[in-house]
Amino acid sequence: MSTPFHELSTAEKILHVQDLWDQIAAEVADQPLSEAMKAELDRRLEAYRADPSGGIPWEQVKAEMRRRH
Repeated sequence: MSTPFHELSTAEKILHVQDLWDQIAAEVADQPLSEAMKAELDRRLEAYRADPSGGIPWEQVKAEMRRRH
């Protein structure tokens, strides 16, 4: 019998979530982008190319995320 999720320690819960995320990521990686996704990525890339100053550098985004948590 397995332990109910709510009774696991925080570390055990994190391991389960990481395993779940890895499984989902593997499934998603095997699936092609839909036409709508491709169109959205193209739209965003064109918007960035038209005005690169409108974007935020990845390092800045990560720093902001770290400050919030």
